Amino acid sequence: MSTYTADQDPSPEAEFIRDTERTRLRALVEGDMETAGRLHATEFQLITPIGMALSKNDYLGAIASGQIKYLAWEPGPIAVRYHHSHAVIRYRARLEVAFGGHRVAPADYWHTDTYEHRDGEWVVVWSQATAISPMP
Repeated sequence: MSTYTADQDPSPEAEFIRDTERTRLRALVEGDMETAGRLHATEFQLITPIGMALSKNDYLGAIASGQIKYLAWEPGPIAVRYHHSHAVIRYRARLEVAFGGHRVAPADYWHTDTYEHRDGEWVVVWSQATAISPMP
């Protein structure tokens, strides 16, 4: 029986999944569409903090066109739960983003992503972001 939590899982596979997510985030911030395209499954879907569903083409297309521009995406510790060819990750992150050229105030979000291992690579299939409201 292990005595560590999911965000402390030291296994090579959990670390590889964390590294894959960090690579994906860097690609999104840098506008590296080749890497981003490779790390998102064809049927990828993002549920945004306002509840909008975006397909891979919608999401990556908005980044490629500059409609969505990530200025910073700083993840905290990434919790990983995986079993064979499926993984779920969860982490809190600080984001700075601009939509349509309008900068949004930096904010914190929870992210939950599901990954699948396909053809020797982990790819993100579903992603959901939840805004963290400041305490009153």
